[in-house]
Amino acid sequence: MPDQKLDNLLNLALDATEEEREKSRNLNVGYEKQTRKWEIIVKHSEALPGGSEISVVSLLGGYAIVTLPESMLDEYSRRPQIEFIEKPTRLYFEDFFSKEASCITQVQRNEPGNLQLTGRGVLVGIVDSGVDYRHLAFLTADGKSRILRLWDQGIPGNPPKGYATGTEYTNEEINEALSLSVQEGRRLVPSEDGSGHGTAVLGVAAGSDFSRGAVNRGVAYESDLLVVKMGIPRQDSFPRTTELMQGVDYLVRQALAMGRPMVINLSFGNNYGSHEPYN
Repeated sequence: MPDQKLDNLLNLALDATEEEREKSRNLNVGYEKQTRKWEIIVKHSEALPGGSEISVVSLLGGYAIVTLPESMLDEYSRRPQIEFIEKPTRLYFEDFFSKEASCITQVQRNEPGNLQLTGRGVLVGIVDSGVDYRHLAFLTADGKSRILRLWDQGIPGNPPKGYATGTEYTNEEINEALSLSVQEGRRLVPSEDGSGHGTAVLGVAAGSDFSRGAVNRGVAYESDLLVVKMGIPRQDSFPRTTELMQGVDYLVRQALAMGRPMVINLSFGNNYGSHEPYN
């Protein structure tokens, strides 16, 4: 019968074979194979004694980190001052963990039998606070921009056909700006992301990473990008639904004109309107 003072994962690790533990990413975390010792987290009601084979690091709040041989774990858990024992778990960068939990890394892997989905051939559109078009996350391996169109609704001068405000920048113009110094490039394509929100959101959705072995890439990291920066914020520093609607309309028209599938990310919204359920 499993030890009731041990957490489920630790009980599972102790019941598993050595081969099963080796295959798992979690079961052997905290176990040192060479010394056959466990590093465990202990909740206790009284001070814990150490010993020649037991190391105790006392923490505040009645917790301790204990290292002891696996053969002593069962006896140790029976001590009356021990309330609960759990094994450590591996920490991840939150971006890695969220992608793993969402099964993104599994479908991205370039291995036989996997789907190898990278976003290639797909458009990712975003209506947000803009984008830092110089950011490495939105460049190809050879330093060209993945942004096919950038409509900044707040820069007057050259709106897209059918719209009345802002300026539309093409992939060619963005690449020319990238070839210049930052100052000169900003004169050609002066669009900026003042809050960083749009840059962050687009990075999660479609950021590429060619500089560090694809460690920090987003979901659709080989997709092409369409970006709408909503107009100059007014009251309370936020744009309006009219600007959002035009942005979505623009993205859909662009995708239809290109004849390509598209996913749109919207991270702006509000809580107006009726909240009554439909009958």
